[in-house]
Amino acid sequence: MTTVGIVCAWVLTREFFGWRKFKNRRQVGSLAGLVPTHYQSGETNVEQGISKAGVVQVRQVAIELAWCWLRYQQRSKITIWYNERFAKSGKKARKVGIVAVARKLLVDLWRYLETGVLPEGAILKAG
Repeated sequence: MTTVGIVCAWVLTREFFGWRKFKNRRQVGSLAGLVPTHYQSGETNVEQGISKAGVVQVRQVAIELAWCWLRYQQRSKITIWYNERFAKSGKKARKVGIVAVARKLLVDLWRYLETGVLPEGAILKAG
């Protein structure tokens, strides 16, 4: 867990939060490439998955961090939301859900850096 924490913190600081200013949560999700893409033409309306545009390393680290978040922050609002919506679903649904968790977690971390407000239900551990 320590290695994941150090690597995640380093990547998110150097590639994402360290020198960029975000105006809203949509910019955070978009730069990470964790936003849905829609295709609409006439009567056709198709969801094409996530955009994958943005910083690849941030997206990879965010998804790994999301899995760790579910394991170690079991009382957080994000984990409870994931468990209610995706935990009893199939493998594909859980993978879709983890992308949503990664996006929500990045937005909550951005809010924490901007305002100092912890993600709801998160528990800090010193050291």
